[in-house]
Amino acid sequence: MKPASPAPVVLVTGAARRLGREIALALAAGGWRVAVHYRGSKEDATKTVADCVALAVDSELFYADLEDETAVRGLLPQVIQHFGQVDAVVNNASTFEHDSATSFGFASLEKHLRSNTGAAIMLAQALHAHVLARQASAAVTGPTGRFAVVNLLDQKLWNPNPDFFSYTLSKAALEAANTMLAMALAPQVRVVGVAPGLTLTSHLLSDEKFQALHKLSPLGRSSSAADVAATVRFALENASITGTTLLVDGGQHLMKFERDFSLM
Repeated sequence: MKPASPAPVVLVTGAARRLGREIALALAAGGWRVAVHYRGSKEDATKTVADCVALAVDSELFYADLEDETAVRGLLPQVIQHFGQVDAVVNNASTFEHDSATSFGFASLEKHLRSNTGAAIMLAQALHAHVLARQASAAVTGPTGRFAVVNLLDQKLWNPNPDFFSYTLSKAALEAANTMLAMALAPQVRVVGVAPGLTLTSHLLSDEKFQALHKLSPLGRSSSAADVAATVRFALENASITGTTLLVDGGQHLMKFERDFSLM
């Protein structure tokens, strides 16, 4: 009898806490082996790994500063060394620091572009090279579509406001990269965007304010972490989706907001 294929492996960046953790756990529950990336939250990342393992899948944590090109280039090889393969990357980690058109400077833009755009593109590049190598060695056969990159974007790209200027530019660049990468890396690797609306609260919002803002959508609620995680899994497992973005925001992109949620 032919041995069963090993479970697929996904690298989730920024998986120690918040939305990245929810994505990691949802994929582990779906049978994915999960590489948990972190930068400054090792204790939280260790808990995410333990919770993935409790779901009967292999999981391990990996450190990298995504602003450092050398560290980014070394991340996927570490994951491959541990698991023997990588089948998908979820670019969730994101720098989100406030600036405006009047306070904008090169340093802020570069910081956001490095971690939010450049790192995501390099990890897609690395996955594509890995898949090509596996195909060349006949380690991968069968139909295309099983390998994918999912980039976490933001509904505000479809509903712009001038707040968090460099962050928004970095996400706009990543959304454009989705299209180019989907063409450049086909047929080996699919590239899909997932754009949440207001999903989790932060230190900038009281619980009451978050609940009020969360309801500001045509559907009466924006996205939950479970909604976003389920969409990421759908994007990874649907072999026909590439070069597009799935907006998961209760329709918030259809409404006009003059300010970022955190400043409303």
